[in-house]
Amino acid sequence: MSAIPTDWYARRFVEIRVDFHILNALPIPRPTRDNPLWQRAVALSGRLAAVDERYADWAAAVGVDYGPLDPVTKDDMIFELDAVVAHLYGLDAAQLSHIFATFHVGWDYQARLRAVLEHFRAWQGRL
Repeated sequence: MSAIPTDWYARRFVEIRVDFHILNALPIPRPTRDNPLWQRAVALSGRLAAVDERYADWAAAVGVDYGPLDPVTKDDMIFELDAVVAHLYGLDAAQLSHIFATFHVGWDYQARLRAVLEHFRAWQGRL
């Protein structure tokens, strides 16, 4: 759920607050655990969440390292997560571009979109 495609969809219905009625209605992809996209989404989101030693036990259970990430690596992981989630939703590159173009009025998204599309295309070649 921590990716632009899910956030974009939720913003179609939410302006001020989210409650369980909204969350339960979101179309969340439910791939099998042997799906490489699911596996990569878990690895990326788990690593991004495990920011320090407080998460050591949890990170071990998820199968990821923990600790701070340098900003470039962190951003790249976020961009790849956006791309992987877009594939889980079955989006194409044009739909993903539309999500970025309409996510926030006036935000400078071009550099991030380029990076996400690079990962998106790389994953497209693996699927």
